[in-house]
Amino acid sequence: MRVGVLIGAAGAIAAVPGFALLVLILSGAAAPGPAMLALLATLAAAAGLGFLVARDLERLTGFLAEAAEPEESGRRCPDPGLPPLENLARGIERLVRTRAARATQVGQLLRANETIIESLPDPLVVLDGDGKMKRANAAARLAYGTDMPAVLRHPGVRAAIDRALTSGTQQSVELTLPVPVTREVHATVIKMEVPLANSARAMVVLSDRTRERAVERTRADFVANASHELRTPLASLIGFIDTLRGPAADDPQAQQRFLGIMAEQAQRMNRLIDDLLSLSRIELTEHQPPAERVNLVTLAERVVAGFEPTLASRSVTLALTAGSDLPAVIADTDQMTQVVQNLVDNAVKYGRDGGKVEVRLAAVAPGGRWPARQGVVLSVVDDGPGIPHQHIPRLTERFYRVDTGRSRRAGGTGLGLAIVKHVVNRHRGQFLIESELGRGSSFSVWLPVAADS
Repeated sequence: MRVGVLIGAAGAIAAVPGFALLVLILSGAAAPGPAMLALLATLAAAAGLGFLVARDLERLTGFLAEAAEPEESGRRCPDPGLPPLENLARGIERLVRTRAARATQVGQLLRANETIIESLPDPLVVLDGDGKMKRANAAARLAYGTDMPAVLRHPGVRAAIDRALTSGTQQSVELTLPVPVTREVHATVIKMEVPLANSARAMVVLSDRTRERAVERTRADFVANASHELRTPLASLIGFIDTLRGPAADDPQAQQRFLGIMAEQAQRMNRLIDDLLSLSRIELTEHQPPAERVNLVTLAERVVAGFEPTLASRSVTLALTAGSDLPAVIADTDQMTQVVQNLVDNAVKYGRDGGKVEVRLAAVAPGGRWPARQGVVLSVVDDGPGIPHQHIPRLTERFYRVDTGRSRRAGGTGLGLAIVKHVVNRHRGQFLIESELGRGSSFSVWLPVAADS
């Protein structure tokens, strides 16, 4: 536009002498000789040419301005009125097409990079030059959600980011993150040599090592716990076998009694091994939240129905109370079934003969004693002897028993509430134990409702 204006101005300036000569001729002050007329014609032609060039250049600059917009990059350059400008117009048109093609290619590459980053199985976070989060891929959003900023503020991660941005070299750190559940992570920070269009300067890749570490710990714990808990029943079995081989070899009545005790000890070992394996499986997946939509009323009804044969021998009454229109929760059906079974089984075993056990289900409002979001509470309440206050904080420890002798006589393994605690942790829930001596106990599990409930 500016070039066209300048050339137009030059043409106008060139026309001024011609206009002056024309005024002199018309006024009779100058004779219109051949030389005068030739000069006048030349000046008029120069002025006309200047105006034509200015017009064409103005069109070309207007085309360039419009072609800078992506949606206009496919337009054809206007044909100039002057043949000498034809080559310039075609060159500008080729330049615009080349630029548009390169812009399309860059856009395709950026979209391909976005797709690759989004589909990576490991959580990945992109940072700017100040170490602030620009974006997180799907795996990061699924694993950490709104806790992602807290992860990046972890002192170990923060130090690795600062070192990578300062030195330009890849940095790695092993750390334990407490959000949203405790997990062990290998964090790798990589500085980008060339910043991306959105000012991204570094990437943080978070590789979850929780499962690997859990496998190692579970293996060690299993050996220690199994050897400790299996020693007593194994010692009993060995003692009874020696007795049956010796003093009781010819005593049928003693044999029957000892074989019955041996069968009980073998069943106890079987229950113990089952619970240990179950606890190990739960711990391996504790950092992965469930994704199944579950109706807790239907689940609890099945569990309660399964206890009917057991209740008769203890004269215990088992009832289920559920609120109307109870929302669904996101849960693992098998694990939540085990939670309800363990809680009801404990209430029946350690309650009083002829007592009452009630399973209650109710929707609860956010806040108060429960987390600040909508949830469902499952409570198992008994009217048994209650639990001394000092024991309550330790009830979810492995193999912790308030009354060791009574627990073993009842067939308990000491792992039931530990299993409940780890299942609730996996479900991002809350487990609450309340008890009053002589009045009974209440075991409550809070679970968040499904998002679409």
